[in-house]
Amino acid sequence: MAEPEIPERLLEGYARILAEVAETGRRLTRDELETRRTLGREAAEAGYQLRALVRRHLAETRADWPLTSSGAGATDAVLSAVEQTIDAFAEGFERAQRITVRREEAARREFIDDLLYGRSDLGRLAERATRFGLRLSRAHAVAVAAGPEAYAESDAVPRQVESALLARFGGRKILITTKDGRLVCIAPGSQPDVLRYFAKQSHAATDGGQVAVGRPHRGPGGVVHSYDEALDALDMAQRMALDDPVLYAADLLVYPVLTRDRQAMADLVRSELGPLKEARGGAEPLLRTLSVYFDAGCVAAETARRLSLSVRALTYRLERIHQLTGSDPSDPMHRYTLQTAVIGARLLDWPAKEL
Repeated sequence: MAEPEIPERLLEGYARILAEVAETGRRLTRDELETRRTLGREAAEAGYQLRALVRRHLAETRADWPLTSSGAGATDAVLSAVEQTIDAFAEGFERAQRITVRREEAARREFIDDLLYGRSDLGRLAERATRFGLRLSRAHAVAVAAGPEAYAESDAVPRQVESALLARFGGRKILITTKDGRLVCIAPGSQPDVLRYFAKQSHAATDGGQVAVGRPHRGPGGVVHSYDEALDALDMAQRMALDDPVLYAADLLVYPVLTRDRQAMADLVRSELGPLKEARGGAEPLLRTLSVYFDAGCVAAETARRLSLSVRALTYRLERIHQLTGSDPSDPMHRYTLQTAVIGARLLDWPAKEL
């Protein structure tokens, strides 16, 4: 594509300055330097490329070279004037670019905040989204990565993850950012491969951080819905001690269902597991035994291995739980109630918190 022609007004007065410098040997005045900075700013705002502008100045210098036969001193003065002119022009150009970048960053951050908090008029939000490569009329899913530290958008880890995704999915409509110290990726719901790759890259870049993926939802409100699901999945993982590197909200839907009636769940935990407090050492060791037992598929040998116990010691603990609660963990009739109560205890942080 041909570069746009640079108008004469962006070099206004340049030939005159060179002629006067060749005659007098003077340097550019403060007003002349400020004029060059202003012209540089205008050029940046008009979208011209700095390299093309410098090339045009040099071409103009050759065309309007004011010296036909003069000494080295006059030549040095003209070359110095060329250097001053281009330097001032580039300073104004770069200053305007920095201001534009800051404005773009502020607009992007404002859009992301509005999008992920569900603020702003949804129609207006959808219009703004096109500027950042999103079509909110379609379904989108959100992945959130949490690492050992809080990340800002300009940090090395987010930039590393973004570079990896853009290198692989450069043509896709995706948005990568940070929010509240976590990495966030918004991608079309029809392209789960993007979020899987984001999860892989984020897990590696954050030194083993955990990633949660929300379900795809349609419309501007769908993004914040998926984002909330991903955050809830990370919170659930922490409370349930889930150590999977990637969590899918769709796989964890049972937990919100179980806690929808918090009072009923609290009653179940108190009635089913409350007697464990009478054990020597309190309820926590036996509660952990139950938790590991269920996670191990109720296989005694595997449970004992995970708890670093002998099978005999594990059997004693299970019998003690049966004595205290009246429910036998090895009995399929009792197992479901006990396991549900154990999940409820994790979700409600019992026995650390009284119910």
